[in-house]
Amino acid sequence: MFSKEESRLLRQEFWTSFGKSFPRKWILYDTKIKEFSFKFHFDTKKALVALDVEGDLENRITYWGQLESLKTILLEDYLPEAIFEEEHLLENGKEISRIYVPLEQKVSIHNKNTWQEVMVFFNTTMDRFETFFEDFKDVIKLD
Repeated sequence: MFSKEESRLLRQEFWTSFGKSFPRKWILYDTKIKEFSFKFHFDTKKALVALDVEGDLENRITYWGQLESLKTILLEDYLPEAIFEEEHLLENGKEISRIYVPLEQKVSIHNKNTWQEVMVFFNTTMDRFETFFEDFKDVIKLD
């Protein structure tokens, strides 16, 4: 069991190591679409890469429709393992829409032996996600 401080330091070390191992500028929140962002997630039980659509219900429905229209392309040409969740509940109770790719292996940010596998997964998966976004952002972006 790790103390809060030990856990915080391990998390910090992981993200610093990831940035040094795969130095590049990710899109993440800089999508130029309000309430539309890419996220890396790694905790003591799982790792995943996600595209989150947040904001008011009307905007979410509109953008979700655009993403649904591209679902076949995303699954066939970019990320066949992507999971679409129109209604995804975050731990804080907030409802969003999410497309995500989980790492199937059992991993933990507290286990340094799993870090390299997660870093490679993050790099490969986010790269394919961002390529999809760059190829279709004009279709997704409505304004």
